[in-house]
Amino acid sequence: MALSSSSPLAFTTVHSSSFSSPKSHPHPVIPFHFPTKPTTPLILQTSITTRTTEKQWRLCVSFFSSFLSKKGKDATALKEELLDAIAPLDRGADATPEDQQTVDQIARKLEAVNPIKEPLKSDLLNGKWELIYTTSRSILQIERPKFLRSRTNFQAINVDTLRAQNMESFPFFNQVTANLTPLNARKVAVKFDVFKIGGLITIKAPGRARGELEITYLDEELRVSRGDKGNVFVLKMIDPSYRVPV
Repeated sequence: MALSSSSPLAFTTVHSSSFSSPKSHPHPVIPFHFPTKPTTPLILQTSITTRTTEKQWRLCVSFFSSFLSKKGKDATALKEELLDAIAPLDRGADATPEDQQTVDQIARKLEAVNPIKEPLKSDLLNGKWELIYTTSRSILQIERPKFLRSRTNFQAINVDTLRAQNMESFPFFNQVTANLTPLNARKVAVKFDVFKIGGLITIKAPGRARGELEITYLDEELRVSRGDKGNVFVLKMIDPSYRVPV
């Protein structure tokens, strides 16, 4: 709020007629002007007002710059915190219920600062992603011995063709492709169409092979998604140029 100017200087008026001639008074009275209250000269007032306005403007700019920097820093810090939390969990296979709760809490904080509000309209979604954490027991193949579980899982999405593909690495190299139907700007219905066993044998997917997927956080290097069964998926981008077979 700018400082208001002080009231104009008020002076006591002394009329010349109130003084007697020098003949009547050997010591003439010298008139003085007394202000009713101290005040700051106008030039100084203007200078103070200008400096105050500039100071307020700088504080405002500083506040918003700090706010924007803090927001960016929060997202970066939350990503690091999320990656640190999932690093020792073998993509989620070794996660306890407490671990899952911790990861979910961090993920929700990250989702709250999601920079991409309409991920299905963003080119950042396109490409091949590596799954680095999930709560899905079927994808993690928890029921199998460790040596029979896939070492790495990938998911590719192309928003222009509305196609998706899930891929397993060694030892089985299984794949499945799917068609996507947008339900809103960040959620799709998934209908699987073709399974490829061992990367060679093609089998048509049954009609019940359906689901939904919501993209809850997206940037150029990390994606968080949630499935219709309540599972969480955290993926990192490894190849933005990859295209899903049509």
